[in-house]
Amino acid sequence: MYEVLYHPEAAAELNRLRAFDRMRILNAIAKNLRDFPATVRGKKKRLDLGGGNFIWQLRVGDVFYDVLATERRVIVRHVRRKGRKSTGEIL
Repeated sequence: MYEVLYHPEAAAELNRLRAFDRMRILNAIAKNLRDFPATVRGKKKRLDLGGGNFIWQLRVGDVFYDVLATERRVIVRHVRRKGRKSTGEIL
């Protein structure tokens, strides 16, 4: 099981959401990121940022996160609405 940590900016973004949306996203994080967060399936995908860098996306409320496999930690970096924008535009 992975420990899920929140970057201060992600925590602030979550707090700005309506309570219903916040709970939906937190439930999705608990369900999808605690076990096998670095597995591409369902609502999870790996996004290439170029230069050998990448970030993971949970497509429920557009949660962007990093996986530290050796430490068994997930760092939630952002919770943003992506819409039609590119990942580079919103990160």
